[in-house]
Amino acid sequence: MKLALAFLAIVALVTANAIPKKELYADKDFLLKQKFLFEIVYRVEDPLMFEDYIKLGKSFTYNKQDYEFPEHYDASYMSKYYQAYQHGVTLPKGEFFGALVDTHMEQLYGLTDFLLYAKTWDIFQRNVCWARLYANEGMFVQALTLAVMHRPDFKDLVLPAIYEIFPQYFLNSKFVYQAEKFDYDVWSKYIMYEKEYKDVVYTDYTKYFKDNDRFYKYFYTRDWKVWQWWKIMGLDQHWYANEQFIIRDNAYTYSKDSKYLDIMKDVKMFWMPVDYTRDIEFFNRESKISYFTEDLEWNAFWYYFNLGYAAYLKGAEQDRRGEYYIYCLEGLLKRYYLERLSNGFGEIPEFSFLTEVEYGYDPQLMHYNGEGYSYRKNYYDIESFGNFEYVHKIKDFFERLDGIITQGYYVTADGKKFDMHKPQAIEHLGDMLQGNVDVYDKYFFRFWYLYAHMYFGHADESSDFVLPNVFLNYETMLRDPLFYQFYKKVLDVFHQFYEHVEPYTKEELQFPGVEIEDVTVNNLVTYFDLVDFDVTNLLNDKMTFVDGQFVWDKTLLARQVRLNHKNVEFYYTIKSEKEEKVVVRVFFGPKYDEFGRIIPLARNHKNFIEMDNFVHQLKAGKNLIKRSTEDFFWLRQDHTTYTEMYKFVMSAYEGNFEYPLGLTEPLCSFPDRLLLPQGWPEGMPMQFFFFVYPYVGSLENNTYESDYGCSIRHGIPTIDDKAFGYPMDRKINEFEFYVPNMYFKDVKIYHENALKKLYGEKYEHFGT
Repeated sequence: MKLALAFLAIVALVTANAIPKKELYADKDFLLKQKFLFEIVYRVEDPLMFEDYIKLGKSFTYNKQDYEFPEHYDASYMSKYYQAYQHGVTLPKGEFFGALVDTHMEQLYGLTDFLLYAKTWDIFQRNVCWARLYANEGMFVQALTLAVMHRPDFKDLVLPAIYEIFPQYFLNSKFVYQAEKFDYDVWSKYIMYEKEYKDVVYTDYTKYFKDNDRFYKYFYTRDWKVWQWWKIMGLDQHWYANEQFIIRDNAYTYSKDSKYLDIMKDVKMFWMPVDYTRDIEFFNRESKISYFTEDLEWNAFWYYFNLGYAAYLKGAEQDRRGEYYIYCLEGLLKRYYLERLSNGFGEIPEFSFLTEVEYGYDPQLMHYNGEGYSYRKNYYDIESFGNFEYVHKIKDFFERLDGIITQGYYVTADGKKFDMHKPQAIEHLGDMLQGNVDVYDKYFFRFWYLYAHMYFGHADESSDFVLPNVFLNYETMLRDPLFYQFYKKVLDVFHQFYEHVEPYTKEELQFPGVEIEDVTVNNLVTYFDLVDFDVTNLLNDKMTFVDGQFVWDKTLLARQVRLNHKNVEFYYTIKSEKEEKVVVRVFFGPKYDEFGRIIPLARNHKNFIEMDNFVHQLKAGKNLIKRSTEDFFWLRQDHTTYTEMYKFVMSAYEGNFEYPLGLTEPLCSFPDRLLLPQGWPEGMPMQFFFFVYPYVGSLENNTYESDYGCSIRHGIPTIDDKAFGYPMDRKINEFEFYVPNMYFKDVKIYHENALKKLYGEKYEHFGT
């Protein structure tokens, strides 16, 4: 059995890219449940159109006997929400919902309890329909997602990806507006307006060149980006129809599957090009990496991670939840830093309440109620805006943590004392930083991060009504460079903690009798390719029902350029004097800073990301091991779209298809294509670090491979009792660190311009 643990992700089974052949298939009961979940979130911001669900929702009655709560669980949020509902003071439909707004969060917890702790499916379904009719749409979707992720009886049931339910949170307002006004009944190919070129095309009307007795104007496209591929191709249409297949990595597999083609034959597919956000009016250099910070799946990962390990849900005893939170948060910032290096930027700027934020950000997003998201101008003065009471609370949080770590102990309200200079104290520190219910000081550390996000999001805790801001929801906050600056300051607390923890000694690190002789890595190559995201929920045309059954006969796709990479393969040569069961950990990190200077390992270890982690049985002698990114269980391939999943379910329900359980990869796992930073055409220097050490424990009782889930109830994914990121977690004494069971490998990441062939009229399909 293999188990992989990585810097950002929850351990995940990587299922087949095409329709997988599995022994277990869904029965009618499962299909009915899955059909219900797909239909209840269809065009969720519009009124519910399914008559059966409307009747069911109106039959709701509140009875405490319908719910089963965990031991010692405080169900007060549920009763408070119901009282607010009765008095008509819950967050209205159509208003912006912020998961990190104090008043919204309390309502979210109450609504979630109605779904998460319902005793039976019938009660759950009735409550979902009631919530769909009367609850705020954003709050409803998050409560439903929490319930589906955390209910133990919902194994293999899934919802569409969050960017398929609410494309408005991920794609710019220009695209959303054009998609919503699209009318299939009078469908035609619109000509792209000249205005769309004005910001990016520069014409010198005084210069011409002659070719075959014809004169042409010079066009300068110096501001065109690689992701504006349709303009580079010379396409002058605004709406496109694609009669072939949905573009993604595994498209070729689906296009050859006769069963898939039969299921999808009646679906009309249309697609539109979509650009990443670029600050045209408030332009600054940070928008250069918007292809990464605004990647749909990058942002969706953080959303599912925070819902899977929701701060208000209690974790299991000794599950290392706080440590895992720090580990994943640190991984986000490390990955962002590598992308900055790829683009010539340096360290993430330091955050301070006393200095201006140099680079502003305009998300160019539009909430589904029509309100635009607020932007931050360049040279934003933190202390000149917002609620100063929040600023003082945030500063107080950092000062108190600094005092705890400096003193070396922490005393709880009931007199318990913890040594904060021991490595095990990282768990308590993590609980404090996440502000979860497992933290010992629930009155101080629980809600500090709420004040931070409400401050940056210009939200007042006394008001239910706030304007849209990316800082107020997990699925949008990674878009803003300020997120990384602020949380870098948060993680400074983590690094300060490890200043008081002794480095590993040579005796602790060495593995007598085992040596890594060599590791060969194939070329690391990245490129941009095209992908289609399902945005059918943006459609405004009339829904079609035949004999009471919804007919899903069309899909709208957002076609975008995204970062990808070729498969990475590792070939290990490990020598062992005897049979040993070992753990192999793999890290990668930068070699040089933005100025071309080598970063010393004593400082650079903070930049190394854990890429792989697996158990292997070594034999006596020389061991040759092959492993690739396809073996990394924490990575997932392209997501099966909302439209496809619904069609699969309906085909199976009608008896024309066997629906395999676990049809698609878990949404909370990390997208494979974002594993590597962009790199450079000439090769960006990087280095791998490989470490082998004895495995202590048993995998026989480990269920992460066979019973994968994205929530606290599945526990924290860990391969052994070593620290997350071991041995790169602590500060390094280079005189003690290097041992034979370690190996460093210099590599380069090459970036290929896969779209270069589109640049000009010599391309045979130019303009088509």
